[in-house]
Amino acid sequence: MEIQAMNRTVGRRTLLKSLGAVGASALFLRAPWIFAEELTQTPAQTEGPYYPVQLPLDRDNDLVIVNDSVTPAIGTISYVSGRVLTVSGSPIRNATVEIWQADNSGIYLHPRSDGYARRDQNFQGYGRFETASSGEYLFRTIKPGLYTGRTRHVHFKISAPGLRPLTTQLYIQGEPQNTRDNVLNQIRDPRARESVVVPFEPMKDSSVGALAAHFDIVMG
Repeated sequence: MEIQAMNRTVGRRTLLKSLGAVGASALFLRAPWIFAEELTQTPAQTEGPYYPVQLPLDRDNDLVIVNDSVTPAIGTISYVSGRVLTVSGSPIRNATVEIWQADNSGIYLHPRSDGYARRDQNFQGYGRFETASSGEYLFRTIKPGLYTGRTRHVHFKISAPGLRPLTTQLYIQGEPQNTRDNVLNQIRDPRARESVVVPFEPMKDSSVGALAAHFDIVMG
């Protein structure tokens, strides 16, 4: 199985290599001339109530497998990748990218989350990645579950040297709940709102039906 073939000591380089092997390396390719104009700054959004009270011991960029377990998280495997950039398009190195999200049943790694006792014990719920000179980041996670009052989303927090930290959220293009989500629709600028809504597309030749999403984060 694809999920068993991945070495548990998955790190930044291993995940990037495996992603390229299934034809998704093009996610990172961008022509230099597209940065001729200033990019749309990624809008700040609420951190929400479910940032982990205590960070898990396993906090790498593979949220599908916890520690040395051989049992993967329940849900649709999703590779979320992109770059952390300045408004002029320059990559930001040594940026710490954190994500946290609900499991397949809509439950967070947080004791106040409804159904916390029933959460997927095989889902890490939180991950962290530090960018290199290219500004790239990559997470292997699952398509986030739904819970009452919200559309599907992934929380992001980015900290970079010399810049104010940015907290935002990533949304899935085509989700019916997007039009009714109060947090998403608080972003009044159409371009800014569109910048945080991205497609989760099937990965070519994936034996488990994995999805891939590209989300560039532009810091002011």
